[in-house]
Amino acid sequence: MHLNPYGEYAVLLAASLANDWPDDRRGIEARTREFGMTLAFSEGPDDHRDVRTVIDEWLGVVDADEPDERAQLLNAVMASAAAYPRMTDHDDEGWHLHYRDRNDALPHVLRAVISVGTALHLTTRGMHRLRRCEAGSAPGDPCRAVVVDVTRNGRQRFCSVRCANRAAVRRHRERTRSPGR
Repeated sequence: MHLNPYGEYAVLLAASLANDWPDDRRGIEARTREFGMTLAFSEGPDDHRDVRTVIDEWLGVVDADEPDERAQLLNAVMASAAAYPRMTDHDDEGWHLHYRDRNDALPHVLRAVISVGTALHLTTRGMHRLRRCEAGSAPGDPCRAVVVDVTRNGRQRFCSVRCANRAAVRRHRERTRSPGR
């Protein structure tokens, strides 16, 4: 039984959009399909800009320093989404829940799905399992990617093997650096 279909996929979708912003609305909609959203969205003239606003407010949640601050920000976003779950049966998927009306605009749907999914992810996996890549905390390292920790042990700190390796090389060089050089 899968009780949390929105948690992992919604937060991974948000991270994907944050880490690699699409050039246009079609790119956003294609990305939603990659992460399992199959219904079409009604189209609005400012969808690309308005979804960027959704992602930017979500990044505020990602960047919150304390769990209480993170929860407060996320609660405000969920309240502004004003969506409630609905049972639906479409595309031969069987009965399941949606956090949207059939005709909701893309930004509204993504605000609801991403905020609820993020809340489910954080409450079921842990408040610490959403962050920026640790490599970017080193002076001069440009990585600002979002890391969604879905590992078993909850210790994912880097967005990629490349960033983890770069940090390991940095640590090694710091340890082996001779005083006075």
